[in-house]
Amino acid sequence: MKDFAGRTAFITGGANGIGLGLARALLAEGVKVAIADIRQEALETALETLDNQEVIGLRLDVASRKEFADAADEAESRLGPVSLLFNNAGINLFQTIDESTYDDWDWVLGVNLHGVINGVQTFVSRMKDRGEGGHIVNTASMSSFLAGPVPGIYNTAKFAVRGLSESLRYSLAPHRIGVSVLCPGLVKSHIYASDDVRPEALAARGKPVDAAFNTQLAKVHEAGMEPDEVAAKTLEAIRENKFYIFPHPEFRDELREVFDEIIADYPKGDAPVERLAFERGRRENYRKARAAARGK
Repeated sequence: MKDFAGRTAFITGGANGIGLGLARALLAEGVKVAIADIRQEALETALETLDNQEVIGLRLDVASRKEFADAADEAESRLGPVSLLFNNAGINLFQTIDESTYDDWDWVLGVNLHGVINGVQTFVSRMKDRGEGGHIVNTASMSSFLAGPVPGIYNTAKFAVRGLSESLRYSLAPHRIGVSVLCPGLVKSHIYASDDVRPEALAARGKPVDAAFNTQLAKVHEAGMEPDEVAAKTLEAIRENKFYIFPHPEFRDELREVFDEIIADYPKGDAPVERLAFERGRRENYRKARAAARGK
């Protein structure tokens, strides 16, 4: 996709951080924008900063399928068919898996994974039926490659978003709908304050809130990349039909180190002839899918 002007975009988590940066960048390109967020006050503040351009705000809990469908209907009735989808909403829970409860799992996966699934399920069929192409960007994280003990559930969700996005990219390529996965590092945002929007119905925590730690996180995030820089790099990647969007260059060497460790763990030796024949066919099919998605 080279030209954004005249299209309509739907951005979840759009009231601050990367989402708001994307809204500013898209509006500057002549795109009509719907920003969706669970925080009504944040939406109202964001809309004030956007100077009443062709933008609307919609309150949305991305974990709710019905709310997502209703928000999509309203966005398209007011702004026109959505052909640019940014599944960007995310929260974090800074604790290990063994310290977590079912409520912790349901909350983090509900937003970070099911929020993406709900966006895809809501909009993809509409985009395919219209036949006008488009692009989907799912926000993962460098945590979709790099896992430590903390944050365990967040890592799980982001790894899943990366796999979902790659599979979706191949299936949507014939419909001229591109798919990218955005993998940022530290960004100036309010994700450290995720507990402020935790649902009361999922209140059972495996670990008490550490207020002092959250205060420190707020200071750390102030040193993060500006959302407008992430947004500019994202739009550039969409124009180039890139799958991976890596805004932060500081992770390159670490990723190479991790990939080298993975390859080093592979056993030596050959597989049985019958299995090799199957894998050669699968490998060639995957290679063709990757080439088709790149437009090669």
